[in-house]
Amino acid sequence: MTSTAPRSSQSGRNAGARRRDGFRERSMVPRAEFASYYGRPVLHQPTWSARDIASYLFLGGLAGASSLLGAGAHATGRPALARASKLAAAGAIGLSAAALVHDLGRPARFANMLRVFKPTSPMSVGSWLLAGYGPMAFGAALCDATGRLPRAGALATTGAAAFGPGIAAYTAVLVADTAVPAWHEGYRELPFVFVGSAAASAGGLGMAAAPARQAGPARRAALLGAATELAATETMRRRLGFVAEPYRTGTGGRLLRAARLLAAAGAIGTATVARRSRVGAVLSGLALLAGSAATRFGVFHAGVESTRDPKYVVRPQRERLSTALSTVDGNG
Repeated sequence: MTSTAPRSSQSGRNAGARRRDGFRERSMVPRAEFASYYGRPVLHQPTWSARDIASYLFLGGLAGASSLLGAGAHATGRPALARASKLAAAGAIGLSAAALVHDLGRPARFANMLRVFKPTSPMSVGSWLLAGYGPMAFGAALCDATGRLPRAGALATTGAAAFGPGIAAYTAVLVADTAVPAWHEGYRELPFVFVGSAAASAGGLGMAAAPARQAGPARRAALLGAATELAATETMRRRLGFVAEPYRTGTGGRLLRAARLLAAAGAIGTATVARRSRVGAVLSGLALLAGSAATRFGVFHAGVESTRDPKYVVRPQRERLSTALSTVDGNG
């Protein structure tokens, strides 16, 4: 007796067969579907403390950019700006390391990360960057503050500046290398967001701490950093589509809106009144510092929020699979 069952329900060698449907072939294997179990989160939320890790992200960026600014000021004969930037770098990296160790629970855990060096691990690379940068930043600040060992201080200043870009940028790679959707999907723009934010904060602190006649490099760093941060953040939100929702809503969205307002206000003040008004320079610098901190805390909270709703994981996977299958069908 001949079977009347449709060919798509037959098993065995015919299950993966392809048949003619007009002028194109159609796969008889059903497309895979991603789903979440009863809508429950498919990722564990990061166990990092917002106070510790968001502070670590902000302070590390401030330190790295301040070392670059301090080295430039040192080389061009701006002693007040150089000293303020070097002291800021040392203080910021000390607090950043303390926040990281506090989140880890024990100092020994940080030391354990230095037992090996893995170029493919952002955490390993970052740990070694911190280990190399910290002594340089502290040495530069100590020599400048005491006026002793000027040659050693100049060498430490140069060394800290060499590490500075890596310190300012590696945390963006660190968070983007996780499975957290809002961070992972923003891997293209987050380094620009973080580096721009770091430059804005270092420039803002330099403007607030140094006299106006020496703060020209700080003002330029602040303007360039604020513009980079604002442009990169907006580009990321547009490119990510619905995955950018946590950057617009909730705690993350509120903080990032505040960050945009503060960065814009600080940049306007820098461009208009900071050169001739000491009060204007201080207020503009503080606005840029606050805006940079709000950016890091906003990005942190947006990432945590994106792990709570499975759609931020499921839909991008489904879209990538659909694109891949369309490419295969088109080539087939």
